[in-house]
Amino acid sequence: MNRPTARVLALLEILQAGGTRTVADLADRLGVDERTVRRYVGHLIDLDIPVRSVRGRYGGYRLAPGFRMPPLMLTDEEALAVLLGLVAGRRAGLVTTSVAAAESAAAKVRRVLPEALGRRLDALLATADFTAPARPMAVPETSVLLMLAEAARNRRPVAIGYTAWKGRRSERTVHPYGIVAHSGRWYVTGADSDSGEVRTFRLDRIETATALPGSFDVPEGFDPAGRVLSGLAGVPYLHEVSLRVQGTVEQVRHRLPPGLATVRELTDAPARDAGAEAGGELAKTAGPSAAAREEEGGGWVRVRLRAERLEWVPSVLAWLDLPFVIEYPDALRDHVHTLARRLATCADAVADTAEGTVADTAEGTE
Repeated sequence: MNRPTARVLALLEILQAGGTRTVADLADRLGVDERTVRRYVGHLIDLDIPVRSVRGRYGGYRLAPGFRMPPLMLTDEEALAVLLGLVAGRRAGLVTTSVAAAESAAAKVRRVLPEALGRRLDALLATADFTAPARPMAVPETSVLLMLAEAARNRRPVAIGYTAWKGRRSERTVHPYGIVAHSGRWYVTGADSDSGEVRTFRLDRIETATALPGSFDVPEGFDPAGRVLSGLAGVPYLHEVSLRVQGTVEQVRHRLPPGLATVRELTDAPARDAGAEAGGELAKTAGPSAAAREEEGGGWVRVRLRAERLEWVPSVLAWLDLPFVIEYPDALRDHVHTLARRLATCADAVADTAEGTVADTAEGTE
């Protein structure tokens, strides 16, 4: 927003506070001369805002008695931020209201905007697309979210009624350290009276929440987002996978989606075994850089992750592009070999430009 426009809006804010403001007072508050103040008043009048001039020694400007401003006066950038926030937040699962409530709020903002600006924003919302969340959104009760957020800020204990993922319902007291939104869901993390440990709870599974008297201290340096992600990585799944990967903790974490795995430093290098051979085969298929790093040596880290299906794990390992050793399960080795052979076959295939098909040049293929 350019500076003159900002000052015109600032002038409007001052006048809405009520009373008569002298030209000298307005000039001082806006940081301009008195002639510029009169020009700004003219701009407001051009916008059909009834600014009245009061003559006399204590004269100046005021808004017409009984005049009520619309609930919002937004610049183009502000209006865009509000409407996009409503739309994108709802589609990303961050808005805890119903679809009707979000659309009603957007419509109210739209009604108080100038016609030209409204048309532009309508065009943007009609043509813009937003990627859908990776999984169905889980929307918590708005009252629960707001109450827990206030309790976290004020460090007040909260009594909650919670239903776990297996359907077990419990009553417990939580010291909410922080609220986190991740992948279409809201979480609260903090000390749990039931287990005596720091736990993470999904807000959509909290049925009741009541603030309690008292207070608590948040551990120094506590990271709510990091705690939620590490907790999600430890959720039980059908398969548990353990690997040793040659690289640094930062390298591995940078290439793994948040919440997928836990990464720990190792001081001992793994011995070469069948798992290392599987890792080496996939590393060679993925590219020469991994093999070069393997010869150079370096530190190792342990990676542990959980998966409902093992079939997708080899593609994650290929994306790591680092030498690795499979500790368990043994069934993962077969999946790694399968992906490595499939990648090698595709790499050897060449396109038959005459027929528009792919010709397999692998040895022994007709």
